[in-house]
Amino acid sequence: MLVCHCNIITAKEIENTIIQMLDEDCWQLIVPAKVYHAMKKRGRCCGCFPNVVETIIRVTEEYHLRREHNDSEFIVYIDRVRALREQFGSEWNERRQKGHRAA
Repeated sequence: MLVCHCNIITAKEIENTIIQMLDEDCWQLIVPAKVYHAMKKRGRCCGCFPNVVETIIRVTEEYHLRREHNDSEFIVYIDRVRALREQFGSEWNERRQKGHRAA
């Protein structure tokens, strides 16, 4: 599935990049710009970034669930990140659609 139309990047490419990053340091903070930098790309219109964030969350959660360590704290953290994204992401999208840049 094509995630980024500007750079022609598929979901699988993004997932593989995230896994490589997690293999290097499984507790690093991964954000869309860091993923794009690792792929030697850059965000252009950045319309794909919300989908990339969801992919980062999903892949990171699956990565840690496959580990044999007790990562229950990590799952709680991911749930908090999702809740914040729902809370603030919808507000940001509403402002963006109205053309406002500042809150």
